[in-house]
Amino acid sequence: MNKKHKIFISFTGVALFLFFWVIILGERGLHDLTKIKKDRDVLVEKNEKIDQENSILYKQIVRLKNDPKFIENVAREELGMVGEDEIIYELGKDK
Repeated sequence: MNKKHKIFISFTGVALFLFFWVIILGERGLHDLTKIKKDRDVLVEKNEKIDQENSILYKQIVRLKNDPKFIENVAREELGMVGEDEIIYELGKDK
């Protein structure tokens, strides 16, 4: 091998090393791609959770519009309402 050939091989090796360095650690490189994929996975998981919550709320809305027994149950539990013919007894209430 002559001197020019050795210089060319050395230059090519350095260029390839720098090229791979940029691909792996550079801006928009492999490292950033991995981080972006992790962020995307977190967002997809949050979206799925929100979709499930929306489905539950939608079902509750439908029941509140159409199911009198469900409405009564919600009124009793969340608003503390009682029926007309019911009597309330309070036991053990501290002052």
